[in-house]
Amino acid sequence: MSLWPGLLGFAAVLALIGLRVPVAVAMGITGAVGLWILNGFDTTWFLLGNQPFEAVFPYGLSVVPLFIAMGIFAARAGLSRTLYEGVYAFIGHWRGGLAMATIGACAAFGAICGSSLATAATMAKVAMPEMRRRGYDDRLASASVAAGGTLGILIPPSLIMIIYALLTEQSIGALFAAALLPGVLGTALYMAAIAVQVARRPELGPAGDRLSWGQRLRAVIRVWDVTLLFVVVIGGIYAGLFSPTEAAAVGAFGALLFAALRRQLDRAALRQALTETATTSGMIFLIMIGATLFNSFIEATALPQTLVGHLNSLALPPLGVMLMLLVFYFILGCFMDSLSMVLLTVPVVVPIILAQGYDPVWFGIVLVTVVEVGLITPPIGMNLFVIQGTTPGLALSTVARGILPFVVADAVRIAFLLAFPALCLWLPKALGF
Repeated sequence: MSLWPGLLGFAAVLALIGLRVPVAVAMGITGAVGLWILNGFDTTWFLLGNQPFEAVFPYGLSVVPLFIAMGIFAARAGLSRTLYEGVYAFIGHWRGGLAMATIGACAAFGAICGSSLATAATMAKVAMPEMRRRGYDDRLASASVAAGGTLGILIPPSLIMIIYALLTEQSIGALFAAALLPGVLGTALYMAAIAVQVARRPELGPAGDRLSWGQRLRAVIRVWDVTLLFVVVIGGIYAGLFSPTEAAAVGAFGALLFAALRRQLDRAALRQALTETATTSGMIFLIMIGATLFNSFIEATALPQTLVGHLNSLALPPLGVMLMLLVFYFILGCFMDSLSMVLLTVPVVVPIILAQGYDPVWFGIVLVTVVEVGLITPPIGMNLFVIQGTTPGLALSTVARGILPFVVADAVRIAFLLAFPALCLWLPKALGF
């Protein structure tokens, strides 16, 4: 079958998004119209009545609102500030130490949040005023928050990885385990990017005050609740005590409990947190419904099988195919949000990956890493808009000018993952996944 029907479908989705049609609507309309053209009215009408329910019915999707609630309650409890102060206590006296502490706090908060946008928005409110007060350049300060926020979708628990696991029928626990070392590597490379910048231009990030060991010890003690929450949720999954869904429920309840114990959850705050959870979950489920309709159209065009056949006929080596896909995702990330990219492309791309002999768990981590780059790449880098929108007097161009060193750090990380797949695959195998 020709590639053109499926490719025209992708072009139609991107065109509708460019016209500011919501992503869920763009994919749903394109899928429904495409199915009508290919299969006729009766089949399309049946799928419109059946597919929306099937898209959101799987039991595994119950982890989505639970992990969202966990991140929202954790933010309400003020855990982000506690983490920031804990990391700052040890490295805040270095040049660029506040920016590095922001990266470290974003990584730790991502471990109890699972959302890049939520991590970036929360840490911007905590870190940006402090870095401005200490004389940090707005480009370095805002870019470090935007880049650090991307760690929220890599370090487990991650909503994107959960959805990837459900789409590809992979183990959520295996993907979480595979993401740990790349998450640590990403954190270290972002800190290295800051260190290089302040070594060349010290005025970008002046050193802060050195704290005593007593102050550092008190800062470490204050993060006990965050540490406990992470160990119980992620450790429970790895130890086989909880399923991912059960772990999400435990994590949501734990974050709710900590918010209540810190007296940060009155009736109004609880109502607002639950409303935010429902709104975010509804948005994700609507995108999934639209993606399901669009993917039914893509399956009807046989695009994945046709692409596999075309790539095999080109006789490209597996690395060549992978590099083509990475360039495709990098370009797509300039125009689409991460969730839409995954839902739109995974059903097409994964068969290509499997045909090349790549491990789907490894590819999931590479995919999430590339999707992260899209979150900080102009013109539609969502994290850039989040930082600009939550920081008074900050121009979007300022954030965009400061982000390049972090994109370079991401490129280095992707190169490491391509060269050393064991960075992703060693831990899942060691844990028996």
